[in-house]
Amino acid sequence: MNQGTWTLLRRDGVALVLKADAGLPCVLHWGADLGPLEPGDLDGLDRATGRQTAPGTLDAAWRLSLAPQESEGWSGRPALLATRDGRPLHPRWDATVEQDGEAAVEVTAVAADAGLTLRTRIAIGAGGLVLVDHELRNDGEGTVEVAWLEATLPVPKTADHLTSFTGRWAREKAPVTTAIPRGSTVRESRRGRGGHDAPWITLASNGTPRNRTGEVWAVHLGWSADVRHRTDRHTDHVSLIGAGELLRPTEIRLETGESYAAPTAYFSWSQTGLDGVADRFHTWMRARPQHPKSARPLVLNTWEAVYFDHDPARVEALARKAAEVGVERFVLDDGWFLARRHDRAGLGDWEVDPAVWPDGLEPLADLVRSLGMQFGLWFEPEMVNIDSDLARAHPDWLLASPESVPSPEGISFRTQYVLDLANPEAFEHVRGQMSALVDRLGIAFIKWDHNRDLVEAVHEGMPGTHPQTLAAYRLIDRLKADHPGLEIESCSSGGARTDLGILARTDRVWASDSNDPVERQDIQRWTELVLPPEMIGAHVGPSPAHSTGRATALAYRIATSLQGSAGFEWDILSCNEEETEQIKAFGALYKELRALLHTGSVVHPDVVDPALRVRGVVAADRSEAVFTVATVASLEDALPQRLLLDGLDPERRYTLRVRDEIGAARFGWTTPPWLGKDPVSVPGRVLTEVGLQLPGLWPVQAVMIHLNAE
Repeated sequence: MNQGTWTLLRRDGVALVLKADAGLPCVLHWGADLGPLEPGDLDGLDRATGRQTAPGTLDAAWRLSLAPQESEGWSGRPALLATRDGRPLHPRWDATVEQDGEAAVEVTAVAADAGLTLRTRIAIGAGGLVLVDHELRNDGEGTVEVAWLEATLPVPKTADHLTSFTGRWAREKAPVTTAIPRGSTVRESRRGRGGHDAPWITLASNGTPRNRTGEVWAVHLGWSADVRHRTDRHTDHVSLIGAGELLRPTEIRLETGESYAAPTAYFSWSQTGLDGVADRFHTWMRARPQHPKSARPLVLNTWEAVYFDHDPARVEALARKAAEVGVERFVLDDGWFLARRHDRAGLGDWEVDPAVWPDGLEPLADLVRSLGMQFGLWFEPEMVNIDSDLARAHPDWLLASPESVPSPEGISFRTQYVLDLANPEAFEHVRGQMSALVDRLGIAFIKWDHNRDLVEAVHEGMPGTHPQTLAAYRLIDRLKADHPGLEIESCSSGGARTDLGILARTDRVWASDSNDPVERQDIQRWTELVLPPEMIGAHVGPSPAHSTGRATALAYRIATSLQGSAGFEWDILSCNEEETEQIKAFGALYKELRALLHTGSVVHPDVVDPALRVRGVVAADRSEAVFTVATVASLEDALPQRLLLDGLDPERRYTLRVRDEIGAARFGWTTPPWLGKDPVSVPGRVLTEVGLQLPGLWPVQAVMIHLNAE
């Protein structure tokens, strides 16, 4: 509803109220749907939440606008910082507001004195996720340099805790919760990609956030490079959370008529804890036209099976074994191209190495398809080794400071450099080689890797991270446009690039290079705070795990894989007869359950024992659910807690059975009767309000519980 100075946006349980007086509109409310308010109600909301009336002592009864700045009396971090020919700009906006349906608004703000136009779109998308887009245009004479342009929304003063994320290789997305710091604070990522320690998502909450209860406000930036996440907690204003692209000096310089479109910021409010935040992201993503609609195939990736040792006969035998156990997509990983016997050569030369594959990859691709599987191939299109034909022919195509490459003092990373895709010739070289292989081999899937940070990224003498990121987006978009049906996975040393910017054009992410299922329990849990499980690659690896050396039972590894887009990264030729039957059962169970696992609502019942990891997926109509109870260490109590199975219909009766065909869990002391072979019938209300007595699971064990409504 738009009534003069008021704009009310509503969708899927969320409302956002804007008030337009002078300048940019102010946000009066973002949170719970307030119902179909009339103008008088909105005026009452304004009066009920305002700071003061005349003759108060403040120069203005400050409310924060869509882009707060000093001219509004804002003492926090400005949302926009820009200069013209080295002089600061202090725009005074004259804004017009146009509502676009019930859930979106377009704001056009002109600052004639500063020669700027700011266009802002706010939309409440499917599931109640709020999307904020800013675009700044230079309408004046001279050059405007943009230092930053960030999206913000207000949160109440009762939001007193802040959760952000850090991590490292093979241990991505580790949450850190503190009291919200006073003042204006910023978390930055300066790696040229998200990075394993990226902010990922920032959460403000009333107290320490819980899985199923309490209010939480969250922001995520859809940008695959350098970012800033911000909070502002000041004594004389409401609090803010927000995010924007981290720009190097001179990276965005706008000549007259040019514009800068900031990455989309995604805001999720929940009154049902962290699961409510995730549900808004999942609902919005699943509603996108490009979201994968076909069943997510069972995958085998060859990396931990063969590494760089590409023997055609062995790889073909692996493909036959994969088909035997139910694999539907076979992906040949790193090592197939020129000079690629190790990770120090060959990147950039996307030609099949005849020394390893004398007949090319066509026989393998044909075999894979004849066995009923899709064929996939690994690339790292944004990178180049100095030891490559490409680098020797075109040293000027490196995205780096000229002083640092390729001298001994050069800043290498994994013995590789970045290929400057913003250079049209470099772009076309990579596109042409990749496209030819997709056509010739019938490639259905690309594992797209990005294994290093961007260090001293210089393009034509200027900071190059921003144009490099846009060029990578264009390359993916072009390949998918030229090859309809091609799917692409975003991998970046594992989960270092999993944002909604890359996922606007890719179909899945590789959550981590660690296939240790203990580490994966938390990595996957926090990755699915934003991404639905069907987009999270989760594979059964060997034991011991290559990343940690930890040995784990096959049943536990399978149960962990079933929580995402499942598959193998393992030499399954080494499996004995018992293991082969076990992984066949895994494949069959995945195909039976994936329609539920990849469409239902993900729930994480709150538990008290730090060794427990409990996760469920409940069908939209609550007719079916699967819960996985796992341990990552020994339980504290011999008699564990009862587990409340959240999300079920309390008015229906459920048949409960343990899915142990993938292998039985080991436990002692407490062995409740429902763990027996016979199904148990239980009223939903008992399961949601009284709970299910958990067994005394041993460390690193998992039980899968399947419930069907009668």
